[in-house]
Amino acid sequence: MTQGHSDTSDRLYTRDELDRYAAAAGDPLTDPLGPPPSWTPDQTREVPVVETATAPPPPPPAAPSAATPAAPPAAPPAAPPAAPPAAVPAAAPAAVLTDEPRRFMTATDFLDRRAEETDSGPATWGWRGLLNRWSGGLFRLAMGPAEQDHEQQRSVIQRDFDGPRTIAFINPKGGAAKTTGVLAAGYTFGTVRGGGVVAWDNNETRGTLGIRGTRSTHRNTTRELLEDLERFTDVYQSRIGDLGAFVRSQGDAHFDVLASDERPDVTGMIHADDFAAVHALLERFYRIILVDTGNNMRAENWLASAAEADLLVVTSTVREDTGYSGLWMLDALQDAGHTDIKHKCITVLSDPSPKVDDKLAADLVAVYEQRTRAVYRVPYDAALVAGSVVPYAELSAATRRSWLAACAGMAEAL
Repeated sequence: MTQGHSDTSDRLYTRDELDRYAAAAGDPLTDPLGPPPSWTPDQTREVPVVETATAPPPPPPAAPSAATPAAPPAAPPAAPPAAPPAAVPAAAPAAVLTDEPRRFMTATDFLDRRAEETDSGPATWGWRGLLNRWSGGLFRLAMGPAEQDHEQQRSVIQRDFDGPRTIAFINPKGGAAKTTGVLAAGYTFGTVRGGGVVAWDNNETRGTLGIRGTRSTHRNTTRELLEDLERFTDVYQSRIGDLGAFVRSQGDAHFDVLASDERPDVTGMIHADDFAAVHALLERFYRIILVDTGNNMRAENWLASAAEADLLVVTSTVREDTGYSGLWMLDALQDAGHTDIKHKCITVLSDPSPKVDDKLAADLVAVYEQRTRAVYRVPYDAALVAGSVVPYAELSAATRRSWLAACAGMAEAL
């Protein structure tokens, strides 16, 4: 473009020209039929000429040699293409906000924060608890580390699961504290969670869980439940109250016991299909199923319980033969294809007497820590080794604390 060009359609107008045009146009809403504005653009404004870059001239052609015939004269060079109109520079993009938009606290966030800020309460143990009681509320000393751990373990045990959970207690040797371990775990889970727990004697023939737990007015066992399983086929009509004719309530311990066969005239065994049927029924009515297993690792129901369990608890006493039996069992499970055996197992190591071999205990703890995800020690308690009905109220404070820690570990693993 050149200066003073009469055609203004291909140039940009200044802001002053646009303002004058707007003033002359009037308001189309108030006078839509008015005459068009009388306005002419400024023809004297200098419009800068846009210079286009030109390609460098080609090098002169080389003179033809005598051996080469002369080429015909080249055509005249074509005129260079017209330069495109100057592009209007785009407006700079708005600054990008780097700060994320503020997220307001939701109702759930509010409750979660309140739960985190909630005080666990004043101390009730030791000298802190003593001062809190004697002061009549004047002092409110916080819990010590041991009491805080105790409350934390209770919270872990009380957590909700997304479905029923099965824990099998295993060791192929008799006297490895499987039955007492199931009862102690049932007492702990039952009292801390408030119910929803059943201990099931999955012995293929006859176990002792029924005689170590609190007696009932009936003598029904797994065998009778299998014979009457059809009454629970209808999932809409069957009730947990109907199951009360087969399980035995443990009273203040807040869990039930399903005993194994106690009839001396029965010669049959519990098979894998029987285990599956009873297990499916118990999953409908209980949140935690504790399975006491027999000593025959080759029995169908033993293998079924090991396969279906969400967690395996290896029970052992501080004895060389019992500890060896548990390790041999882990080797067999590993060879049978249980590749996740370390993450699926924990160990509960019980003292069978007031005095045990400390060196042997340390060795067992060390080796089971290599084979399972955690090891929990349980002290000797005469209430558990007497062989009679377990008096839950008479369990020592040390036994209760040890089993609380062990059950918290089980809940954490689940």
